[in-house]
Amino acid sequence: MLQEPECHKRKCCHFLGAFNKGSEATEWVRCTAFPDGIPEEIAFGSNLHLEPVPGDHGIQFELREETE
Repeated sequence: MLQEPECHKRKCCHFLGAFNKGSEATEWVRCTAFPDGIPEEIAFGSNLHLEPVPGDHGIQFELREETE
């Protein structure tokens, strides 16, 4: 993955990580809300996903609790 997704940088508890089908070129990021791939405007754009969007299964951004 060349660019770190915004949802990961913001520490969303629903972020599942990057997955690929053999190479970085076929990599995608997913989360509980978007198990088949986070839309570009949420993963790498300015949509903070604080409001529902079509296809998010009723799940929006939620800050991950930090554990020590």
